[in-house]
Amino acid sequence: MAENPSERPSGGITPMQQMLASGTGALFTSLFVTPLDVVKIRLQAQRTPFSKVLSVQSMPWSIHQPKWKCFLYCNGLMDHLYVCENGNSCSAWYKTPARFTGTLDAFVKIVRYEGIRSLWSGLPPTLVMAVPATVIYFTGYDQLRDFLCAKVDSQGRYIPLVAGAFARLGAVTVISPLELIRTKMQSRQLSYRELRVCIQSAVAQDGWLSLWRGWGPTVLRDVPFSALYWYNYELVKDWLCSRFHLKEATFMVSFAAGGISGMVAAVLTLPFDVVKTQRQIELGNMETLQVTASKSSTWLLMRRIQAESGTRGLFAGFLPRVIKVAPACAIMISTYEFGKTFFQKMNQERQLSSL
Repeated sequence: MAENPSERPSGGITPMQQMLASGTGALFTSLFVTPLDVVKIRLQAQRTPFSKVLSVQSMPWSIHQPKWKCFLYCNGLMDHLYVCENGNSCSAWYKTPARFTGTLDAFVKIVRYEGIRSLWSGLPPTLVMAVPATVIYFTGYDQLRDFLCAKVDSQGRYIPLVAGAFARLGAVTVISPLELIRTKMQSRQLSYRELRVCIQSAVAQDGWLSLWRGWGPTVLRDVPFSALYWYNYELVKDWLCSRFHLKEATFMVSFAAGGISGMVAAVLTLPFDVVKTQRQIELGNMETLQVTASKSSTWLLMRRIQAESGTRGLFAGFLPRVIKVAPACAIMISTYEFGKTFFQKMNQERQLSSL
């Protein structure tokens, strides 16, 4: 194969084609994974309806405030903070025409009483940031991997680890302020002019770094996850190819390698996910109730969780996270690799036809 770094190991496709492949993968992943999270949130809403949510009317410092509830929604690509006021601003999440007895029962009743489209409630707004973040992440990974391979002139096992970590760091840094802005708009129903004034006042009071509030816990979870994911993905993919005597990875090989590596990375970074979830909920409370967020560091928060709930507290939500992350990783990477293969063959055909 040619030694040109643009052809090895990306397979001779352009950055724009990598972006198209990753964007397509992001859409497919969201379409498959979103119904799982919608059902999860509806079951949570059933267990803790707004009538049981702590009313800030009972608080002496905000007698006339309404009831709020913050929860996390994942479309398979990103976690998004949603803020509901008395169930009105997110009625699609909290209307319950029937009592659900379990996950399968929830699927059936939501489709029967509300229509199949309800399984994708809340998806379009989240894609506005999730798709660009995924495009930056996957394209950045391929470009960094190719650059490092060309510089060190080797296929060192550490290259996916380094490229994955830096690609995720870049994506989180770019998207973090946009996610904060989305939370402000959704929690306070601000117009664009009001939002601009709000951001200007926040920057004037706390500096530009205030736009990256919550960046630390997100990086602490996502960067190690990405490093472990790409490192294990390349290892498992190469092993499967050698095991089945394949010259290049097939769709199923990429699917299996993505699912396995995603599961391993999810388990190993679960304590950071627990901390990030708590930080995001604090951020939602700060934006809606105007309360001060905890100033404790991530490590102090982890120690507090361990003291209150033991080591098991740091691994809370183990099964739901694995069930959500593993298929999302499998679908995303296999679709992405399929897209790259498609563009690679298309480019080869163009080259042959031009001869």
